[in-house]
Amino acid sequence: AVQAAGVAIADILRNAHCELGYTICTDMNEDDSANWNRADGWANESPFNNGWRAENITFRDGVMITELNDVGCPDECSERPYASGEYRSDELFGYGFLEARMRAARHDGIVGGSLFFYHDNPWHEIDIEFLGQDTTQMQTNYKTDGVGGHETLIDLGFDASEDFHTYGIARRGRGIVWYVDGEPVHTENGSRGPLPSLPGCIKMNMWPGIGVDEWLGPFSYDGPIQSEVDWVRYSEF
Repeated sequence: AVQAAGVAIADILRNAHCELGYTICTDMNEDDSANWNRADGWANESPFNNGWRAENITFRDGVMITELNDVGCPDECSERPYASGEYRSDELFGYGFLEARMRAARHDGIVGGSLFFYHDNPWHEIDIEFLGQDTTQMQTNYKTDGVGGHETLIDLGFDASEDFHTYGIARRGRGIVWYVDGEPVHTENGSRGPLPSLPGCIKMNMWPGIGVDEWLGPFSYDGPIQSEVDWVRYSEF
C-alpha cells in the first residue's frame, strides 16, 4: 500500500471523517471504553424481548458489530430468550449534529439498528430506527417527557441492509432535522408537540420485539443477526 509518513493512504481516507472540530468522533476499530460503554446484564421491559450483553458488541475489520443471538439464553440473557447489544456514550450531548455510518439488519420482528439521543427521567429521546421487515425505509421519532407518537417513515431509495450509509440528527432549540447521506429528509418544528430540550447520551442498538407485530412484524429466530457501525461523531452547534 502507498504510505504517507508511515500511514497507509487508505487509512487516511478512511479516517477523514474525524478531522478536528468534533466534540466526539469514534472509529470502530476497537472498544472506546474511555467514552462509551456496552450495556450488560439487564433487560428493558416489553416490547424488548432480549437481555443486553456486553459480548454481543464486538469490533472487527474496522466496524462495530451488534449481534442478536440466543447463545446461553435464557439463563445468561437476563431470563429473556435472546441476547443483543447496545453501545452508549458516557457523556450527555445537547444541541448539535450527530452522525453515524451504519448498515442495518434486515429481519422481520426486529429493530435492525438505531441511532438516538436518550435522557432518562424525564424521558427525552430523538430517534433513527430501522424496522427490520423493510429496510428501504427508516423511522424518525421523538419523545418529550415520555410523550411520543411522532413517528414518520422515510423512503430511502435504497436498502439500508445492503451497504453502509451515513445517517444524522441535527437538533436545535427551534427544530430537529434528520439527514441521510448529508441530505435533509425530515424536519420537526414542534407543531406536533414540544421538542426534547434535555441533553442525552448517544445510543446504538438492535433488538427483537414482542407484542408489537403490527409495528415490527412477527419475530422468528433462525440464527444470529448482525448490524454494523463504521463510525459515529457529534459536533456542538
